[in-house]
This record gives sequence, structure tokens and C-alpha cells, in this order.
Amino acid sequence: MRYRTQAVAYPYFVVALLLYGLQMVFGILSITKYLGPDPLMGLLPFDISKEIHTNVLIVWVLTGFMGATYWLVPEESRTELHSVRLAYLQLGLWTIAGVTAVVSYLFHWTEGNKLLEQPQPVKFAIVIVMLMFLYNVGMTIWKARRLTTTEGVLVAGLALAALLYLPALLTFDNYTLSIYYRWWTVHLWVEGVWEMIQGGLLAYLLIRLSGADREVMEKWLYVIVGLTFIAGILGTAHHYFWIGVPSYWLFIGGFFSALEPLAFLGMAIYAYTAMRRSGLAHPNRLALHWTIGSAIFSALGAGILGLAHTWPSVNKWTHGTMITAMHGHMAFFGAYVMIVLAMITYAAPGLFGHDQESTESPAGVWAFWLQMAGMFGMTMAFAAAGIGQTYLERILGLGYLETQHKIQVHFLMVLGTGTLFTLGVALYLYDFFFLAPKRRPAPAAWPPAPEAQG
Repeated sequence: MRYRTQAVAYPYFVVALLLYGLQMVFGILSITKYLGPDPLMGLLPFDISKEIHTNVLIVWVLTGFMGATYWLVPEESRTELHSVRLAYLQLGLWTIAGVTAVVSYLFHWTEGNKLLEQPQPVKFAIVIVMLMFLYNVGMTIWKARRLTTTEGVLVAGLALAALLYLPALLTFDNYTLSIYYRWWTVHLWVEGVWEMIQGGLLAYLLIRLSGADREVMEKWLYVIVGLTFIAGILGTAHHYFWIGVPSYWLFIGGFFSALEPLAFLGMAIYAYTAMRRSGLAHPNRLALHWTIGSAIFSALGAGILGLAHTWPSVNKWTHGTMITAMHGHMAFFGAYVMIVLAMITYAAPGLFGHDQESTESPAGVWAFWLQMAGMFGMTMAFAAAGIGQTYLERILGLGYLETQHKIQVHFLMVLGTGTLFTLGVALYLYDFFFLAPKRRPAPAAWPPAPEAQG
């Protein structure tokens, strides 16, 4: 850790990981409810547990993004953070807003807009938090008079994410209009500007972990920004297929949605090739695993599996089935969960006063591979369930409940692989909270890249 104020990232990572664990609790709870019988149906029905599961995911990933930014920006700008007090105040308000939202779901106080269910006062609190965050980061960069391409793309992605949250404040009596404008936030976040955030974090990590040249990595970032604005924005149309928009959106939405993750995979391949050719091997291998894995899993989940069912001629059959869950789980995990875990894994030695040699533990390795195996298994189980559901409901014309009964075996597979994944998450939390702080520093063996030395 080169700058004292980078330590602000630690409480953000703590809150993010605790929420990650809470998300797993509600995920396992939701799938057991889906299988039934459900003794908690009157107290905590499935729609509420699923609502908490998905919303906590968004909150903890955003918390991780904030922590990662507070770690990255001082190092890239070569200066201390503008205001530590403001960063802690922001985290406090953010945590209160998140807890309030979860409690409000339990008491059915929601906006009723899928993925944007937060009550209106909570939404205004989120806007205030984002303004505080962007002000703090912006003043840090302004004070340093130094802005690298890597942090520029990251901060631009965060600023646009805040801007694109504003449509979530709008309410409509017409449900179709509500759905239409909802995607201005949801899609343009997760398949648009969040990709810029991932790109900035990915470039930062690859430069430091692989020995790749900064100039070449940052040229890839320009490609990412271009694809984000072309493919990400136009790809929003794959949510418009069946709500009455003009038919030309069918081709635009199907084609451009498949282009979004290609730049990330290309950047990861280049970095891995550069690392192999240079003969360098960063001792923090777990951070490198999470980093390369993020690019690969996002290309598989968002790219290949997205293309598998967002093409209009396919989506007319698969829309609203478990095929969507297949695509969504691997895409979100690969693109955003893994990059946050990569940043936490990379920053942890500095936060605990260790060097990069003292990072790897059997628990950390098992945490990585169990989450990989668990997510791959869940994706395949959702795929099998979705294919069966599509055939039984859309082709044979069976009713929804009868279909769900016939594909129940696949949800047993989801439960099994989800439990495996949750075990991996538990090991990651155990490693971060209990093992990592106690590791003995080892002699440094990795010379920092020239860019990192400043």
C-alpha cells in the first residue's frame, strides 16, 4: 500500500463481502422454496427472498466498485485521497440505505419495478451517496492534476452509472412504459457503463499482475469504450423485442448484444500471452486467477450464452424461461463479481501490511475453484431446466405448474451446485477475515512494474 488513505478501501471490502455472504443465504433459501414445501411462505414468500437475493447482489458489487476505486485512484493519481471522513460518511449512509431497502422488502414496501424495487426515499439516498463518492474521487484527481487512461475509464463508468440511475426515479402508471425505461438503468448499467468499470479495473490488474505494457493495455480500453457505447447502448434493444417497439430493433438488439464482451477476452489473452513470453510470474497468483477468470467467464456468460438466447428467432421461445437465469448467473458472476474479488485479493496484502508473497492459502485456492465449479454447475443446471421448460411450455403447450413439476430434478441440481458455490464463498470470507490478517510477511520476490513504482 503506497498511500495511507488507500486503507479506506478496507471497510468497503468488509461491507461488500458480508453482503456477498447474505446474498448466498437468500439464494439458497430461494431455491429451497422453489422446490418446496415452504414452511416460511406466510412470513417470507419466494418473491421477497428472490428480490433480496438479486438486490443485495447489486448493492454489494457497487460497494466493491467503490472500495476498488478508493484503492486505485490514489495510486494512479499519485496522491492521497481528498477526504477520508467523507468516504466513511458515504459508506455509513450507503449501508443504512441498503439495510433500509432489505427491511422494506420484508414488509412489502417497494416500488414494484423489477430490480429497481427500492423505495423512493432510498433511491434519493443512493443518488446522494453517488454524488459524495464522485466528488471525493474527482477532487482527488483534480488535486493531483494527473489522470491516467485506466482511472479515466473507471471514473467515467462510475459517473455514467450514477447518471443512468436517474431514470429509476421516474414512475409510470403504464406498465409497458415502466419496463421500457427500466432498461435505461438496468441494461445500460450491467451491459453498458459497468463494462467500462470492469475494463478499468481489469486493465489496472493486468498491468500489475502480468507485466503487460501500460500503453498497449490502455489502447485496449479505448476499444472497450467504443464497444460499450456501440454494442452496449444498441444492445438494449434485446429487452424491447416483445413490448411493441418497431421491428428493426429485433436485428439491432440481437447482433450488438453479442459483441459486448469481446474486447475483455482479447485484453486478457494479450496479457496472459505477454506474461508467458516475459517469463514473469507474479506471486499473487490468486488475484491473477480471478482477473483472467473474469474476462473468460464474462465472455462465456455475457457473450456466448447471451447470444444463445437473445437472437430474436430464439428468444421468442426462450423469453421468460430459466434460459435467462442461465445467462444471467454466469454473465454477472464473470463480469462483476469476479473482478471485485480480484481487486480485493490483490489489495488484501497491502491492507494487512503484508507483501504479495504471503497471499496464497489452501482456503483461498479452494474458494476460487469451488466458486468456479459451482457457478459452472448452476449454469448448466439452469440451461437444462430452461431447455426443458421451453420445449414443454412453448412447444407442447403444457401449463406452467405442470412444467415446473417435470423439471424439478434440474432444480435439485441447482441446489447441489449452489451449495458447492456457497461453500466457496464461505471459504473466501473465512480466508479474508481470519486467515489473511494473520499471515506472516514473506521476503519480497516480485519487482513492481515501472508504472507501479511511479
